[in-house]
Amino acid sequence: MKRITKNLSSTILISFLFILIFSSCKDKEDTLPLEGDVKINTWIKAVMDQVYFWLDDMRRPIAISSEPEKYFESLLFRPTDRFSAIFPDYQELIDNLQGVSQEAGYEILLARESATNNNVVAFITYIKKGSPAEAAGLKRGDRIERINGIRLTIENFRELLSARSENHSVSPFRYDPATDNFAAIPQADLTTTVISENPTFLDTLFIVGDQKIGYLVYHFFAPGVQGHPTRYDDQMDQIFARFKSEGIDHLILDFRYNSGGFVSSAINLASLIAPGVSSTDVFSRRKFNSFLSSLDDFKDVKSNFRSKSENLGSILTNNRIYIITSDRTASASELIINGLKPYMDVFLVGDVTVGKNVGSIPLQDEDNPENDYGILPIVFMDTNRDGQSDFTNGFIPNIGGQEITQKVLLPFGDTNEYLLKLTIDQIMGTTTPDSRQEFLDRINLGSSIEQQTRFGLLIDDQTKINFRLNN
Repeated sequence: MKRITKNLSSTILISFLFILIFSSCKDKEDTLPLEGDVKINTWIKAVMDQVYFWLDDMRRPIAISSEPEKYFESLLFRPTDRFSAIFPDYQELIDNLQGVSQEAGYEILLARESATNNNVVAFITYIKKGSPAEAAGLKRGDRIERINGIRLTIENFRELLSARSENHSVSPFRYDPATDNFAAIPQADLTTTVISENPTFLDTLFIVGDQKIGYLVYHFFAPGVQGHPTRYDDQMDQIFARFKSEGIDHLILDFRYNSGGFVSSAINLASLIAPGVSSTDVFSRRKFNSFLSSLDDFKDVKSNFRSKSENLGSILTNNRIYIITSDRTASASELIINGLKPYMDVFLVGDVTVGKNVGSIPLQDEDNPENDYGILPIVFMDTNRDGQSDFTNGFIPNIGGQEITQKVLLPFGDTNEYLLKLTIDQIMGTTTPDSRQEFLDRINLGSSIEQQTRFGLLIDDQTKINFRLNN
């Protein structure tokens, strides 16, 4: 028997007849023992047969005895499904979603040096606090041309990026304003260590003219870590309490590197911003597949805002919030943008976002100790209060800008930093003439952000579904 246990506000139990899955061996089907990869794949198929959002378009699987990664992939409705994923270690997946990983502690943007050669350059976008990269003195804006002494090129840069997961060296250059050029600084020999990254990278207050501007750099959505499950959400509440007590006029959320995370933290943040909302107001609505939608507990599922005393929406000028975006802004960040639109003017500065309006529930096989896999199939589509969810091609910014066009990446919080300055200029009604702004025509090759386990994930951490196979 196969059981689905789903927890929303209560627990329900639904029983189904378990149908043993047969593998196809060329021209005939043979029943295989329910063990090893066969048992893992049987569990995968049982899960997908009931929760996969594109259930009616799910592909016919390859042999049940295949490697689980290949078996899972064979089921997916590609290319429509861009985001379903399988991971060999469920616990490592959960740790990564909470910002815990083993690394050197720096992220980079990549660009082709010139259209006339194959060299690739990497620019450090930010350094994680308490990391080996911070101890080595690396800074945002440093330029890296070599990893482990090897020059980055179009042909090898992906392979060299993978070397960052182990101890490695980088040969950095740092911008010197006196010469208006980059100069070599000593090689940095970096170890990797377990880092617990706080998603709130920076929160500060600017006073420009007679305007008070709250600025928040937020890199991913996570409520806390093991042992402190609400630590980061609690810190967010404190930040907004301070912004509110200071009487800010404007709020800037910097989501340029925020590719997603947990729904609960998105709801918490949105509840601090949307004006006048309470626990009776709808933040988002959810759609499921044809099977789940037939069950009462999966009909008209919605997430409401929370009532927060720290909410400052009513004091923001012109009922507007400013959000800095990039082509790495995804999922939970886009959920915030979409969910706030019915309540206020959401003004975007930066680049077109990824375009992810679907999400997952982390699933593991709790009854099979030999199955360490975790899967994140797409399970639902989110809309806002008004049923809008038409951003699969991403949100187009009101004011466009890409930081890769800048000669140097200035520190976060520097009011001359390109994307922040564009936003402040919009707030103040001023502009910087293009003649004073130097732009470089670089070919964007992506970033290390896309290599993160959590990239592009929208994770429902409020609904729990367990599958048990008893034969």
